[in-house]
Amino acid sequence: MNDVTMQFVDEPQRRRLERRFGAHVGDWLAGLPAVVDKLAAEWRLTVEGTAPHGRTSVVLHVLGADGRKGVVKLSPDSGLAVAEAGLLRLWEPTGRVPRVWGLDPRHGAVFMERVEGDTVAAKGEVPEMETVGALIADLQAVEVSRARLQELPPLTSRVQFVFDLWERERCEGPAAEAVPASVMHRARALARDLANGREGGVPLHGDLHPGNVIDGGERGLVALDPRGCLGDGAVDAVDWAMWQAGDNDEVERRVSVLSRVMDVDAERMMLWVRAFAPCLAVSKINRGHLRAGEFDLLMGLAAGDPAPAR
Repeated sequence: MNDVTMQFVDEPQRRRLERRFGAHVGDWLAGLPAVVDKLAAEWRLTVEGTAPHGRTSVVLHVLGADGRKGVVKLSPDSGLAVAEAGLLRLWEPTGRVPRVWGLDPRHGAVFMERVEGDTVAAKGEVPEMETVGALIADLQAVEVSRARLQELPPLTSRVQFVFDLWERERCEGPAAEAVPASVMHRARALARDLANGREGGVPLHGDLHPGNVIDGGERGLVALDPRGCLGDGAVDAVDWAMWQAGDNDEVERRVSVLSRVMDVDAERMMLWVRAFAPCLAVSKINRGHLRAGEFDLLMGLAAGDPAPAR
């Protein structure tokens, strides 16, 4: 990468983007400075610096000519940017997502509100499950036209994508020695059955983990980076049921609270938790983020066995 591009993208982020989109993303990165200059001129923005990036985008802190603090998010996949902007606008009446102020489909760019605060993952503190459940319930209760619902992909496609991703991650990292392929196969089959088991459904965030939720203080929890789909509402809660849980009793307590606040079936939510537990185990192992006893808990959930309290 040239020195100008390095202002926006460091080497670890470049590798993440290449892993997601392929080596040709280098051409996109080479043209990024010129695109940023063009968008800054069109939207009358001052670029203040980089913001935390994900797997699919480059994010910049910007300041509007009117003083609005925002971010510009750019993705090599313009379809992702267009879909994200549409979902954020769908959920804007709830106040639970950043407001979208601009969209450039050609360059895969979204200009949106900057929500002040750290992500829940960065803070490292588990919120009250009533608070999390209220966030999810608000997102899923938004009024959506039949035509708009039909534009959302089914949950089955999201399930396939997630398990394809984590199976690849399992095979290519340290998790290959710890999480058997048979466990992933059983989990995929369970998730596929659950996704196919309900007709219709509600609009889902699709990737609602603690790294995609900001603690906005008085504003409350705010969701970022949706990967929207249509299906069983219980699935949006699975990461919260497991994140930093100490034992199986804690997972079951969280499921009880979340399912009550969200008005979904607790048994189905627990089945979703069991289905995605090995994916979380792969993620934790490959990133070296496992805490004491966490692997046994996750694999016990995947097997449907009670995990011992610690």
